[in-house]
Amino acid sequence: MFINIIDVIISMTKLLESVKKELLSWPSVTAEPHRFGGTEFRINEREMGHIHGDRVADIPFPMNIRTELIKSGRVSPHHVLPQSGWTSYWIEKGEEDVPAIIELFRMRYEQLKPKIKHGG
Repeated sequence: MFINIIDVIISMTKLLESVKKELLSWPSVTAEPHRFGGTEFRINEREMGHIHGDRVADIPFPMNIRTELIKSGRVSPHHVLPQSGWTSYWIEKGEEDVPAIIELFRMRYEQLKPKIKHGG
């Protein structure tokens, strides 16, 4: 099977741009280059997770949530730090994976966003 490298690059760019566009629409989220390659997403200076090209999204969670996500098959243990709270979502379907990636980042965002204090 012949793979057109241009199509692969375009697909990778579309996937990252789709995720990036959504995440950057959330209050206080920024994107910057990740130290090990890829794009890192942050909220209020704290990393929410990162995406390495079109291969994998790495997102940390508290251990109890990480364990449930792994048991459910939604993510895998982190590809380098499998005993940590970090998870890896392997991008295998290209743009079809975008909603699942965004959902995982949304879960992390909800954990990290500032809590609104009522009354006082």
